[in-house]
Amino acid sequence: MESLENQLLIAMPSMEDSFFHRTVTYICEHNDEGAMGLIINLPVNLTLNELLVQIEADKPKIPSLEQLVLTGGPVAQQRGFVLHSPQSGWSSSLALSDEVMITTSKDILMALGTEQAPPEFIVTLGYAGWGPGQLEQEIRDNSWLTTPADNEILFHTPVEQRWQKATEKLGIDLAHLSSDIGHA
Repeated sequence: MESLENQLLIAMPSMEDSFFHRTVTYICEHNDEGAMGLIINLPVNLTLNELLVQIEADKPKIPSLEQLVLTGGPVAQQRGFVLHSPQSGWSSSLALSDEVMITTSKDILMALGTEQAPPEFIVTLGYAGWGPGQLEQEIRDNSWLTTPADNEILFHTPVEQRWQKATEKLGIDLAHLSSDIGHA
């Protein structure tokens, strides 16, 4: 199977895992060792301002940082990830595509809400992970659809609309999807 890096993984309506029900996951890494992604439409009850106060108690609230932090997945939920538009200078960053980077260092969090921050970003806690061959099998089992990543969905679509927008990008009417595999 080709690498699914820089793809959106869209949960099928029949997804039985309640954690992943109607999720959209940005795939950051996919190779022979497995896959890693960040769910981009599952908010936690925590704003960026509240997260930043927890990290650094004397940080003032910034009105532009009232967006919700997202649950990136069920693994390592105490670990933060920032998906953002390309910008160099952070301690721990990796370019995922020409349009998206991931940073895991605290320095980017401290810059959010300032002129040093990347223009576009989302913050997640935790990640989704799959072992070797696991994601490929789940796709064969009709649990997921894939489509190339789209910055409009990543950074400009309200969180609660991302699943719908991702499925619309595929040109699929969800009312006609079946959980049966290989049946016409």
